[in-house]
Amino acid sequence: MRKEQHHKGWNEIKTNDSWAIFKIMGEFVNGFEKMGTIGPCVSIFGSARTREGDTYYELAVSIAKKIAEAGYGVITGGGPGIMEAGNKGANLAGGTSVGLNIDLPFEQHDNPYIDSDKSLDFDYFFVRKVMFVKYSQGFVVMPGGFGTLDELFEAITLIQTNKIEKFPIILVGSQFWNGLIDWIKNTMLANKNISPHDLDLIKVVDTEDEVVEIIDGFYKGHTLSPNF
Repeated sequence: MRKEQHHKGWNEIKTNDSWAIFKIMGEFVNGFEKMGTIGPCVSIFGSARTREGDTYYELAVSIAKKIAEAGYGVITGGGPGIMEAGNKGANLAGGTSVGLNIDLPFEQHDNPYIDSDKSLDFDYFFVRKVMFVKYSQGFVVMPGGFGTLDELFEAITLIQTNKIEKFPIILVGSQFWNGLIDWIKNTMLANKNISPHDLDLIKVVDTEDEVVEIIDGFYKGHTLSPNF
């Protein structure tokens, strides 16, 4: 009897998984339809725990403002911290401010600086990540935690493996990122887990002007379009 109940529960799980496909499809369709009309944007990532007044929060505001003034929209994960700072900077410059929100138990809530018609809600991280990668003309990565590193390394991997078109990946804050870069060089590269030219996929900077110079410089020779 116990074995039959176990199998019954397993079959119910498989049935629910099949129906989940439609919810997943709905998130993709809604995301593609909304994001496809917005135009060239740059994504800003970083910690949800960084508060207003923090050096990196204020730098993210300045970077987003510069990006918007240069003619790009700004995309963030829609929540607090660095995400809020990114949307705030775009808002202050009168630029496009997009938020790709996801429901999380502790950290996530919509910030007030997202354009009302450009706030998207997701239940699935992987759908949300596709929107970032497909519609971003660059990644600006501020100091953050596991989620920030997840977005960073997924983008590097997709470009490295030629699954998407190359775009600028900019790490802001050399004091924060240099330890990681040293480990990549001294451990990953030294063990031949990556190639020397893979290091060219990322740049480390400290100012908003450097961010915009890298993005503008890249698109002097590349087309502004979705990445796949």
